Amino acid sequence: MNKPKFLNRNPASANKPRSFNRRLRFWLSLLLVVIILLLVRSWYLQSAQKSHAPQPPPVVLSVAKTKDIPVYLSGLGTVTPTYAVTVKTQINGQLLRVLFKEGQMVKTGDLLAEIDPRPYQAQLVQYEGQLARDMALLANAKVDLQRYKTLWSQNSVAKQIYDTQVSLVQQDEGTVKIDQGLIQSTKLNLFYTEITSPVDGRVGLRLVDPGNYVQVSDTTGLAVIDTINPITVVFTLPEDNIPEVSSQVYANKTLIAQAFDRAQTKLLSTGTLLTIDNQIDPTTGTVKLKAQFKNDDNHLFPNQFVNVRLLVNTLKNATTIPTAAIQQGANGSYVYVLNADNTVSMKPVVVGVTEGNDTTVTSGVAPGQSVVTEGADKLADGMKVTVSTAFDATAKTPVKKTGTHRHKSS
Repeated sequence: MNKPKFLNRNPASANKPRSFNRRLRFWLSLLLVVIILLLVRSWYLQSAQKSHAPQPPPVVLSVAKTKDIPVYLSGLGTVTPTYAVTVKTQINGQLLRVLFKEGQMVKTGDLLAEIDPRPYQAQLVQYEGQLARDMALLANAKVDLQRYKTLWSQNSVAKQIYDTQVSLVQQDEGTVKIDQGLIQSTKLNLFYTEITSPVDGRVGLRLVDPGNYVQVSDTTGLAVIDTINPITVVFTLPEDNIPEVSSQVYANKTLIAQAFDRAQTKLLSTGTLLTIDNQIDPTTGTVKLKAQFKNDDNHLFPNQFVNVRLLVNTLKNATTIPTAAIQQGANGSYVYVLNADNTVSMKPVVVGVTEGNDTTVTSGVAPGQSVVTEGADKLADGMKVTVSTAFDATAKTPVKKTGTHRHKSS
């Protein structure tokens, strides 16, 4: 009887393939693990290199624009009233009443105070009595003169008597005129017992109280009245600016003047230039100018220090960029302009006047080009940059700029 074939196999020979397969799987698994580790290491090294690689510096941009730019001349000034009047008494006497309130606005002719009029009223009666007496004497002298004239024509009296009477009539006429002058002077003094405002303006603090005896020789006066509507400002400019201003003043052109506070942040009032002084102060090299302001809101106060800006010209269609974009180097002013490939180019510029946050440029930058306003201190010519959110100082609106900023580079 024949045995099955598998019963004839040798157990040792049957275990050989199994052992070989296990070793093969082991080495394959080990190789796979090694490959995975190599891939992980390669990915880690690439990530580390990327993380340590220098990134393009971030910058903030603004666009060069075209607009009209006013040209101002600035100077420090002092607010001065149009009229500053110290109200004084023109007669001696006791101050009976003060009729104004401190700080109130008054008009020309308003009654401010009263001085006791009784001494001058009594004096007026006395002078009027003297006038009546002297006029009677004059009338009698004229009658006698007419009588002596008739007698002299008849050779009844001497010529000397007639001449004496003529002189007496002339003396009485002079006495009457003196009496009339005294009466007019007394009436004027009575008029001066009522002190009225000579100008429109604002009354200051009361300097004399009722009951005091006031005199013409007093230097302080009763009060001070300042005309503040309108009001003026006297300011100075360097002598180098005189031709630019005087040529327009003498041509009767109206120049706009703006008054700002001490910090130059708040516009107090807007007015016009009145005149320019006729000489230069040799000690300071400046000239005085006077501007007038309506001051309806009373923002300007006498003796207040203000900063005055005088509009002397307007540049039409000027190219402007933010002042923050302008850098200074050994060769002068320059800016960084953004190219289409997100690189920057250093461009020399010729700057003009500055108005607010903008400065005019006459060359180097064209309207529509983007210039760097923040982050320029870390840049170099040709460097690649990252554009971040910018605030356009010209348009005054936030502009978010991401990715590649495409603009025609110069």
